[in-house]
Amino acid sequence: MARNSEKAMTTLARWRAAHLDNVKEQERRPYLATECTELDKAEKFRRQIIGEVSKKVAQIQNAGLGEFKLRDLNDEINKLLREKGHWEDQIQVLGGPDYKKIGPKMLDREGKEVPGNKGYKYFGATRDLPGVRELFQQAPPAPPRKTRADLIKNINADYYGYRDEDDGILIPMEQEKQKKTVALKAEEFRAKREAILRENKDTKDIEDSIMMDTSTKVDNEMEDLQREVLGHHRPYVAHVPVPSQKEIEAALLERKKQELRQRYISEALLSATEEAKKLNLTPL
Repeated sequence: MARNSEKAMTTLARWRAAHLDNVKEQERRPYLATECTELDKAEKFRRQIIGEVSKKVAQIQNAGLGEFKLRDLNDEINKLLREKGHWEDQIQVLGGPDYKKIGPKMLDREGKEVPGNKGYKYFGATRDLPGVRELFQQAPPAPPRKTRADLIKNINADYYGYRDEDDGILIPMEQEKQKKTVALKAEEFRAKREAILRENKDTKDIEDSIMMDTSTKVDNEMEDLQREVLGHHRPYVAHVPVPSQKEIEAALLERKKQELRQRYISEALLSATEEAKKLNLTPL
């Protein structure tokens, strides 16, 4: 086994030692952008973040990485974008250009924000993950709400059925239907009467009473139906008291007496007579 001193003298060891002397150690990026007070270093760290974001955006396009890996990459990209914004603010504080206004927006355009959730973006294949795809699907617009004017625009007399009988078709159809109904009721009555006669042929009193009641009921129904068929006439109903013939004759006689009194008797005598009637006295 070779000694350590012999290992140090090998060609690979000598080349590595010479290479380490020429290569400077990479400077570590501060955790907070406000800790950096040099403009050149702040711009360098910004470019460094942009490079990291570009690599991760290229990786996240591969849908075969799996759901968990894609979600982790998307979180890291959003974290780096927020950090880039902090460095751009620090560069502006140190007197540098405003990269938020003049800088390229290629990385920002790669991501897509969920409506109503500003700040967090989804990149690459994460937009097709279950639960994320539904967030970007826009709901169909609600149908316009009808106003009161739209609701009553088509309402007229036909809507309430006021002119249904003016077409000349409905009334004849109703009359034909009523005639068929009357004929059907009459046929049912005949069948019912024959059945009752067969059951009660030995009891004449029972037959007469049943026939009288049934005939009266059916006759009333047939009269009502025929009355509706012949003209739909409603019976006259008096909503005020109507005087009899005797009451009318008495009222006319009293009116005639009053006219004669006013014509032949003076007002003074008439008033005296009325007062005497009230006092039950004989007039002078």
